[in-house]
Amino acid sequence: MFTHTVLGTNDIEKSRAFYTAVMGALGHQAVPLPIGTVFPSAAGALMIRTPLNGEPHTPSNGFTQGFAARTFAEVDAFHAAGLANGGTCEGPPGVRENAPGKQYGAYLRDTDGNKICAFAPNPNA
Repeated sequence: MFTHTVLGTNDIEKSRAFYTAVMGALGHQAVPLPIGTVFPSAAGALMIRTPLNGEPHTPSNGFTQGFAARTFAEVDAFHAAGLANGGTCEGPPGVRENAPGKQYGAYLRDTDGNKICAFAPNPNA
């Protein structure tokens, strides 16, 4: 069901130190990125990063909950269903060149403004 979780930060170095310590205690290794840090696992990933919209992080700003989809069609259906039920587009369906494996994904804001997405594996990558 879940592919990844993104938590926002205003201080990459401070959050990197904190999460490297706490996630390390759980057996997960940090992969530093210029925009934050990712902790990959077989069950999904946790990413700590600055919010994409350039605004300061506040609780929930910079947070994204990702859901696993099996096919591109499921991603398309997820996006269409969200728009049809009061959500707003945060990124239309398509291949995400910067995603691991160039996955196919789409982003929405729910009716409360929470950011969610769905990603499917890209068999062409």
